[in-house]
Amino acid sequence: QVHLEESGGGLVQPGGSLRLSCVVSGDIATIHIMNWYRQAPGKQRELVATIDHNRTTNYADSVKGRFTIIRDNAKTTSLQMNGLKPEDTAVYYCNRLQNGLTYWGQGTQVTVSS
Repeated sequence: QVHLEESGGGLVQPGGSLRLSCVVSGDIATIHIMNWYRQAPGKQRELVATIDHNRTTNYADSVKGRFTIIRDNAKTTSLQMNGLKPEDTAVYYCNRLQNGLTYWGQGTQVTVSS
């Protein structure tokens, strides 16, 4: 079993920054993919950023150049968010794929508002 726990959400003004963290515990596999998703009210959950075990990264077009996904260590993956916009407001979820299974955290709220 794998457990994911996000932290770092909050309220920030437009143009500000936040850093989200996802800590993984349990039966961690070396070969894996870590993702950050977000879901705004009334919208579908969307993939924001991805990093695999080789540290290969990919980003949604809407966040390229502003967000950075970082593998801090074997158990922690972060999402550094700069230049935040009101449209970035959403619940952010970390997600892990390993051994054909997918795991989700409980989500952390990010609100961008003046």
